Amino acid sequence: MFDSRETGRHAFVVGYPVKHSRSPLIHGYWLRQFGIDGSYRTVEVTEADFPVFLERLRDGSAGYSGGNVTIPHKERAVRLADRPDALSEELGAANTLWVEDGLVHSTNTDGLGFLANLDERKPGWDCFDKAVVLGAGGASRAIIQALRNRGFDEIHVVNRTVERAEELADRFGKRVFAHPMGALAEVLSGAGLFVNTTSLGLHGTPIPDLPLERLKADATVTDVVYVPLVTPLLLQAERHGLATVDGLGMLLHQAVPGFERWFGRRPQVTPELRALVIADMEMHA
Repeated sequence: MFDSRETGRHAFVVGYPVKHSRSPLIHGYWLRQFGIDGSYRTVEVTEADFPVFLERLRDGSAGYSGGNVTIPHKERAVRLADRPDALSEELGAANTLWVEDGLVHSTNTDGLGFLANLDERKPGWDCFDKAVVLGAGGASRAIIQALRNRGFDEIHVVNRTVERAEELADRFGKRVFAHPMGALAEVLSGAGLFVNTTSLGLHGTPIPDLPLERLKADATVTDVVYVPLVTPLLLQAERHGLATVDGLGMLLHQAVPGFERWFGRRPQVTPELRALVIADMEMHA
């Protein structure tokens, strides 16, 4: 926390732990770019203390206009918010908070970031009607919701524990289908998009060969993992001649709506910002 009598506008990312977050780097870049008198800070808060933190946000004593929420607080954030929007309510998780008239509002921008990244890096990626999502954890929820809202007719969720995939099919409706890992080759057949939402390949760890040849020849493969930038999955896809989109842009684009909400200016995801974050990733590799 800090002295709420400070001038300017201030935002945060709250989690436990949270020191690893690159959000301060992203928002700090935009604050400098616009010349805004403000800050974006990491706030480490335990699960036990999170309700107290939200109460201080609500009454203004924390001194923040709003901020981001990361692990492990996303689900509690939407439950404790006064005004969760439809996106975060359906997801059951919020990553963005702001205060209006003494009330805490919540939304989730992960799905918007996912779509914006693909729109920027591979225009036309959404011209297909069938997508396959690997994984049924927290990251997959926003992506499934976003793909459904973009208009995909079939979204196939493949997960080791099929019951978790079935929970997501029940949550997001009749266009979402659940499958065990053994069905991956079958459901990839004829799909135009494949998304990895698991930690598979994180930090470059080897992954098994996946039957990516079953995808359409002009399909797109994308990964929420962005360390390394070109993951083992994307390398496999490139060997099959498939289009690939790395996951870094999702991180960058999901930050845009929050910054606009807290600081009143809509930033752009630029090559310079992307290069700045990549340089930081390489420095801490």
